[in-house]
Amino acid sequence: MTVMRWIDLNADLGEGGSEDEALIGLVSSANIACGGHAGDEETMRRSIRWAKEAGVAIGAHPGYKDPEHFGRRAMVLPLENITELVAEQVGKLAALAAEEGAELHHVKPHGALYHQAGRDAALAAAVVEGILKVSPGLILFAQPGSELAQAAERAGVKICTEGFADRRYRDDGTLMPRGEPGAVIKEVNEAVEQAMALVSEGRMQTLCIHGDGTTAAGILSELRRTLEAAGVTVRPAVR
Repeated sequence: MTVMRWIDLNADLGEGGSEDEALIGLVSSANIACGGHAGDEETMRRSIRWAKEAGVAIGAHPGYKDPEHFGRRAMVLPLENITELVAEQVGKLAALAAEEGAELHHVKPHGALYHQAGRDAALAAAVVEGILKVSPGLILFAQPGSELAQAAERAGVKICTEGFADRRYRDDGTLMPRGEPGAVIKEVNEAVEQAMALVSEGRMQTLCIHGDGTTAAGILSELRRTLEAAGVTVRPAVR
């Protein structure tokens, strides 16, 4: 069993969670909500400043403009609308980061947009086109082998392959839908055990712990300790 020498730990921030400032000290990458499913200019600037101070890589977390359902409801929109949605939100965060003396590092689509683009080639291509409208140098977080990852590869966009510490997987490697019982892992030791199994497979370069989870800080703290004990360095992906 091969353990990677390094791994990135990411969390979604600026979504109204109460532990954001604590999480910044535990992750190596922050995915900042940029006004679609959550967030506004104030929360974006605050998250950027925290990330910059902590030396954490700053990422855009664009999602459907559906705050009522937190961007987790599947939607069907014209592909050109998807491209503009992504370009608008990523571009806004990039501009705010520049104003704060920081630089945008990566993009991770949120919720339903992420999962739909992982299955739909045309939607995935529209998401990647939106990213390219902002910068071809941004890294895209995507599940390995997904349509989103394949669209990025075709477009020459660098990928950071992503796994989930706090979401339960089915036997076929897909994530259990959130609506199913037990889909979200809240128990710290169970989440850490799953995360270490994903690291040992050697396919994942970043692991997500959702910032709105009630045990996110506990999972991240124990996971970092376990990774360090195994000789795995926690750091962002290199652009």
